[in-house]
Amino acid sequence: MKKEDTILLDHGSGGRASHELVKQVFLPQFKNDLLDSLEDSTVFQIGEHKLAFSTDSYTVDPIFFPGGDIGCLAVHGTVNDVAMRGAKPLYLSVGFIIEEGFPMADLRRILQSMKEAADAAGVQIIAGDTKVVNRGSVDKIFINTSGVGVMRNDVDIAGKNAQVGDVVLVSGTVGDHGTTVLSMREGLSFEAPIQSDSAPLNGLVADMMAVSNQIHAMRDPTRGGLATTLNEIALQSDVGIELIEEQIPLREGVTGACELLGLDPLYLANEGKLIAFVAPEDGDTVLHCVKAHPYGKEAAIIGRVVSENRGRVFMKTGIGGTRIVDMLAGEQLPRIC
Repeated sequence: MKKEDTILLDHGSGGRASHELVKQVFLPQFKNDLLDSLEDSTVFQIGEHKLAFSTDSYTVDPIFFPGGDIGCLAVHGTVNDVAMRGAKPLYLSVGFIIEEGFPMADLRRILQSMKEAADAAGVQIIAGDTKVVNRGSVDKIFINTSGVGVMRNDVDIAGKNAQVGDVVLVSGTVGDHGTTVLSMREGLSFEAPIQSDSAPLNGLVADMMAVSNQIHAMRDPTRGGLATTLNEIALQSDVGIELIEEQIPLREGVTGACELLGLDPLYLANEGKLIAFVAPEDGDTVLHCVKAHPYGKEAAIIGRVVSENRGRVFMKTGIGGTRIVDMLAGEQLPRIC
């Protein structure tokens, strides 16, 4: 069997391989106007009500890590995907696939974490399903969450709506979650502590929308990180995105871990950060609003939308040069020499 005839780990990375899998394999089968937008959540109308709906599945090793666990991650991820369209998340469903022999104490701990995360986000878990499979059929536990929220009829926040002149805002330091999980997996520790940024962002989004109606696009940069997410929006909106390297916020521990492992933090997952594309006249207002929120204290404007280099992301480096920031092809691998 040829390599191109099998599913690879790269297909789950959130990078170019993932995009090709969706466009070449899934979309031809399920193609419709709602799905074709390829947003993290779909917006649709039922009568007078405008709704946003999203679904996601979660598998992580280790399942418990500094700053969170697979349970709160599953709640936060779907809440955030719904919120990125400007919707107010209301209800979640949860589905579990559990390996035979999984400790009951760990399951109770995960469920408690999900309950606390849902309460903090102001959403209810109203439906669910559980399957138990033979030992070795899954890695401990997999969780699926789906979520629905309501939104104003005049709101249209989407990846295709970034406009030339928009400022690009990130709500805090990048790479925290991905670095934490990789460090735990490799048994590494650092003088500067790091932990996952897993958090619900719907409250922050509501505050942002209260001070500006000029937020054109938002996305939480999860799989594939900041770089891949920005490339997605550049392609959807047919614009160029210019980043300023020195303005991208990074924790000291993340920088050190990435140097040690040979990784680029721009491609590492985040679970409690958002990127927003805001009209330039509202940029400072929205930035001030984000900084006033507990989940946005280290927010920064990191770039702008430009008319040149359409569909591409490039960065002004600290030494005065320019480099292309491409979409991740597959899984980012640690340096081996």
